[in-house]
Amino acid sequence: MKDKKREIICIACPLGCHLTVTGGTEEDLVITGNSCPKGIEYGREESLSPKRVITATVAAEGHPHLRIPVKSSKPLPKNLIPSVLNRIYKMAIPLPVKVGDCILENIEETGVQLVVTKSIKKPEGQ
Repeated sequence: MKDKKREIICIACPLGCHLTVTGGTEEDLVITGNSCPKGIEYGREESLSPKRVITATVAAEGHPHLRIPVKSSKPLPKNLIPSVLNRIYKMAIPLPVKVGDCILENIEETGVQLVVTKSIKKPEGQ
């Protein structure tokens, strides 16, 4: 069987090296094109267990046109993102909120939190 080969751009440092990753398992993974050791680690993680920070918005309870910006406190495994986003988009959070408020703890048993990224007061007269 032919080796699995991918081209990726490293984002571990400002150099943006063009990495070539060959292989698909920990044992046969070969990473080339890096200018620093961070490229090897980035290529390994991106190939074997990619992760991403989630940024999204959540509905403000009782305010249909107001959205609350949120993000995950740490990167989450990429394969969990669709189910996490589905859960986020079904949520409605009461106002007020402030930056750093945790609105969802231990996302998918990962220990990662979903936190508010912008303080929003309750609209006047509400």
